[in-house]
Amino acid sequence: MSDTMSPVDDEGPSPSMLDTTFSHPAPGVVLLAAAGEIDTLTAPRLDAALARLVDEAASTLVVDLTQVVFLASSGLAVLIEAAHRASGSGRALRLLVQGRPVLRALQITGTDQLFELHTDREAALLPDPEDRSAPHD
Repeated sequence: MSDTMSPVDDEGPSPSMLDTTFSHPAPGVVLLAAAGEIDTLTAPRLDAALARLVDEAASTLVVDLTQVVFLASSGLAVLIEAAHRASGSGRALRLLVQGRPVLRALQITGTDQLFELHTDREAALLPDPEDRSAPHD
């Protein structure tokens, strides 16, 4: 089941912008997909999207960064802050990463330790086994 929600705002993506969309691919799972560049100009947009993500009632929070082509330190700072907010509510922030621009930035700064990193989309979207709100068989 996929429940797609609207982008954070109505601006379309451009090469130097960031596009964000939300969906609910499974019960108890919310996915924020980002595409484009995350830099000083676009970090506030990502910050707003991550705040919305963390405010969701879902127990599994996933950020798909597979379509991000550039991640600056301002984007790292926003991701770190969101990880702390999620942790404060007893949840982990999962990052779906496949490209060198994002993975390398996380690794060389050591911030990869703050997140659950996934390279496989299916694994990243698995509901948290501790989720009491999702239906279980």
